[in-house]
Amino acid sequence: MVLNAETGGAVDLGEELTMVGALNRALARAMQDDDTVVLLGEDIGVNGGVFRVTDGLLNEFGDRRVIDTPLAEITIAGAAVGMAVEGLKSVVEIQFSGFMYSVIDHIVNHAARLRNRTRGEKTCPMVLRMPVGGGIHAPEHHSESVETYFAHTPGLRVVIPSSPRKAYGLLLAAIQDPDPVVFLEPTRLYRLGREKVEDDGVALPLDVAFVLREGSDITLVSWGASLVETLQAAEELAKDGVSAEVIDVATLKYMDEKTILESVKKTGRVVVVHEASYTGGFGGEIIKRVAKHCLLALLAPPDCVAGYDTVMPLSQLEKQYIPSVERIVAAARDALKYS
Repeated sequence: MVLNAETGGAVDLGEELTMVGALNRALARAMQDDDTVVLLGEDIGVNGGVFRVTDGLLNEFGDRRVIDTPLAEITIAGAAVGMAVEGLKSVVEIQFSGFMYSVIDHIVNHAARLRNRTRGEKTCPMVLRMPVGGGIHAPEHHSESVETYFAHTPGLRVVIPSSPRKAYGLLLAAIQDPDPVVFLEPTRLYRLGREKVEDDGVALPLDVAFVLREGSDITLVSWGASLVETLQAAEELAKDGVSAEVIDVATLKYMDEKTILESVKKTGRVVVVHEASYTGGFGGEIIKRVAKHCLLALLAPPDCVAGYDTVMPLSQLEKQYIPSVERIVAAARDALKYS
């Protein structure tokens, strides 16, 4: 039986779920299909996690597979690496992205390097889950966008879902991956909307970007929660007759650059949108590749709409920090001025 993370009751196949419910179902399905999958984290058992993603799984699978850990992120990460090396598939929940800095030691120095260090004799099949981003009026240490920290590390795969269905399929794929995956869950999307999710156990492909909306005049590239405003911006542009193609990167590392570059070569214009601060953000990586491979096709300079180079402000100013529909539309219109 699969439990609904919001009601605690059984769910039917194809029920419309929030992202929380879809993640819960993916974890349950993975644990049903593979008894080596083990969950670790603070308050994930009895309390079902701070956002209730693991609600009901302790009763379903027991405390040997859903493990409430001490409040010690570095210990959790170290234990997860050791378990993965010895044949388990450890899925770790970090309560908030601001708590992940002590985890980096084990993830970067050990999990990401294990395949190379052992010349392929061992792998580290673990998933590091954590909520990211602002928009829920949380304190500053709960609102970071940390994708670039991990994407810079060879050996780590970085995945960010943008909808319940993608959360279900991509989490299954991450758990099945023989190498470590950092799975970043946009906090703002946890309960923002619902989507029909088939609990069929079918994983979505990693390292694939998804074209959410086809267009011919400009390419808008984004991931995670920022796709909400990006899609709304595409709708606004359509009112003026502008055809915007919207791409969900989904897997930042290793990125599907082919889909992005083909779109830019078609439209000649690109705006990248992300919530992380502007300097050093992953948008710069995309623009670097666009500049290298699409220079002769570009009709306008590539642009990036991002968070500001400051700490995420507290709740009254969150909306001013997060890239808005108005900022995205303005950047797109600037690009469209070039002919």
